[in-house]
Amino acid sequence: MSDGPWMGDVVSLVEAFRTGERHPREEAEATLAAVAADDLNAVCHIDGDAALAAADHADVSLPFGGVPLAVKELLQVGGWPDTEASLAFADRVAAADSVSVERLKAAGAIPTVQTTSSEFGGVNQTTTKLHGVTRNPWGPDRTPGGSSGGSAAGVAGGLFALATASDGGGSIRIPAGFCGLVGLKSTFGRVPRGPVLGNLTSVEGCVSRSVRDSARFLDVANGADRRDPMSLPRVEGFEADLGAGIEDLAGLRVAIVVDLGCAVVAPETEELVLAAAQELVAAMGATRVDIDLRLPNIMGAWGLTGSIGLRRELGDRWPDCAPLLTGVMRAGQERAEAQVDLAAMVMADTRRIELNVAMADMFAAADIVMAATNPSTAFDAEGRLPSVFGGRESTPANNGALTAPSNIYGNPAISLPAGNASDGLPVGLQVLAPHHHEQQLLDIGLVWERTRPWALTAR
Repeated sequence: MSDGPWMGDVVSLVEAFRTGERHPREEAEATLAAVAADDLNAVCHIDGDAALAAADHADVSLPFGGVPLAVKELLQVGGWPDTEASLAFADRVAAADSVSVERLKAAGAIPTVQTTSSEFGGVNQTTTKLHGVTRNPWGPDRTPGGSSGGSAAGVAGGLFALATASDGGGSIRIPAGFCGLVGLKSTFGRVPRGPVLGNLTSVEGCVSRSVRDSARFLDVANGADRRDPMSLPRVEGFEADLGAGIEDLAGLRVAIVVDLGCAVVAPETEELVLAAAQELVAAMGATRVDIDLRLPNIMGAWGLTGSIGLRRELGDRWPDCAPLLTGVMRAGQERAEAQVDLAAMVMADTRRIELNVAMADMFAAADIVMAATNPSTAFDAEGRLPSVFGGRESTPANNGALTAPSNIYGNPAISLPAGNASDGLPVGLQVLAPHHHEQQLLDIGLVWERTRPWALTAR
């Protein structure tokens, strides 16, 4: 038996199952042992007996046949805790699987562990009263980001190769950037949600070690479902067609705007992202274009309107449950209670319209836009959200300013590893494309993967 879990990507793990190099039972046992011995605090629930039993009978001919699946705690697995990372729902249990989990199970994946998230997915730091502090495998004193922090920490930390994630304001891309992984946020509706729909900017997906892993996930999970009235028709062949459109990339107009005209980026991060973007544009054979981009900062409006969904979720538990919430989430609810009225909603909707117009104009001027994923490398795992980046003053809202525009507009975007900064921590390069261009983003990711291969895990 191997000393630990598979350190390659998911596609190679499935191939190892099929050739007999490795057995699903062996991988399940290795994953469970690694989780038990690990100190990243990436996992908050373990379903070991069921996983081992399923591994004994896994159909490895399926796309994810026999693969241990880590599921972010904001997504439902029937019979598992359904806490949304909050003490307010500490005793709640999911009645059924979410749509994406259903599809992953049908594709052979075996739900094995649940990964930690920030409370209600509200911030990009995975530290909660319910589970404590989740740590980045590249630096234990740093955060893996959020809200898919446990998924990213576990995949980058070598605990498991397949983990779900979700992205309502950057929660796939931010942890992927902080942990040196691939993080694809698809077009809104590409992967159906439900039966609990949640935040209306949120997209479900995964954090992965390779571009082809993200393509296979999308193949399995995409396609309309009647439980999600905004879900899109199925698209076939993301993995099969991977690389087929590379020659067409040469005809693209690519703009590099590291800060998207709306964020403060630390100098070293800016330097690394700019260099990576320039190298990628050259590898694509594309044409770089300059655009005057000034995206409106919509983080205030995004946070304010998001608080409405949380209030619906809390229901009559509020305000008695206030002491159970983390400080950021409690303060957000209190602020919304004081500020949300018709005028505030009009202002938020105005910002949304302004952002949509600006994004449409951006894609009229450039086919692809490249930017930083995060304003800096991963910050402290336990402290407050930072307001200074490389000596440049900002605000805590700056932390999602680079990623949230694609959630409001609904277009796909991917975070790719751009290298490591002087502190040894990963930096993410974010690539934005118009609606329905996931295949193009995957091809761009493949070009980058071949141009500058990255470490699949941190250790």
